[in-house]
Amino acid sequence: MKVVVAPDSFKGTYTAPQVATAIGRGLAQTPAVPVLVPVADGGEGTLAVLAEPLGLRHRAAPARNPWGAQCEGMIALAPSGAAYIELAQVCGINAPHEGSRDPVAADTYGVGMLMADAASQGVTEIVVAAGGSATSDGGFGALRAIDERGGLHGTPVTVLTDVTTPYTEAARVFGPQKGADAGQVAILTLRLHHQARLLRRDPTYVPRTGAAGGFAGAMWAQFGADLVSGADYVLDALSFDDHLADAEAVVVGEGRLDAQSSQGKIVSAVLARSSGTARFAVAGSLGPDLGPWREEFMDILVASDEAAMQAAGRAIGQRLRLRPGTGRRARG
Repeated sequence: MKVVVAPDSFKGTYTAPQVATAIGRGLAQTPAVPVLVPVADGGEGTLAVLAEPLGLRHRAAPARNPWGAQCEGMIALAPSGAAYIELAQVCGINAPHEGSRDPVAADTYGVGMLMADAASQGVTEIVVAAGGSATSDGGFGALRAIDERGGLHGTPVTVLTDVTTPYTEAARVFGPQKGADAGQVAILTLRLHHQARLLRRDPTYVPRTGAAGGFAGAMWAQFGADLVSGADYVLDALSFDDHLADAEAVVVGEGRLDAQSSQGKIVSAVLARSSGTARFAVAGSLGPDLGPWREEFMDILVASDEAAMQAAGRAIGQRLRLRPGTGRRARG
């Protein structure tokens, strides 16, 4: 009874591999055979899950956090010649900082430093995982850093996004979770409208350009970056469909499962690929707005620590064991 365990990280607490391992231990105490496929959607933890399948080799590089403090960044190099950068590592909402965490001042300069560094080394492509940012600067910090360091030398850019929000909506939709109050959201939104008019192409209504507070839009407008679903990019890199082909069930996981989970996040991407397979979810907490989305799962279990995750895995395995038709691929 094969069960694919494909959780995202529980942001700020457990990595995706840690969550997968804990759930897998519980499943292994039942007749289930867990296959661990930790995932990400283009945000925090993306490079961790891509490291093995893509053969990434990490190199440290100087950067700075969203509020200008010096920090160490990381560029991951693939045998293909591509460079991978995780924006959240240097410009993320959880980036260490001892001073004010002003959401208006926060910028993407640090990720621009890493992109320019990678381009100067002659990489064949720059792939930026853009989710989890603390910024709403329209990507202008990154543009400034790139310009000051000589540009990208024509290197193709791909931005992995975990949202479909357009450029000028970024602050309204995501500003509050980055610490912006109503007045600051208004300031940031006006700034984004102004910045949209300064770019080579207008990203105002283009889907995905609002990722990372407009960073994706700046890359699309100035460098012709491809904006792609981070969730689907990761699932393809992990050969997820092959793992799922003969599975009885799939288990997804997130730190918080809510309505946003259905809007371009990794959980929705897994559900789109697993029709006809029993689906379970393990979450640190549940939002009150799940509504009919609950019906997508055979069960949703809340687990906020490793012991509870293991217990959730055990409960899932036991439920599958008692389910009529176990031993065949589950339907419905």
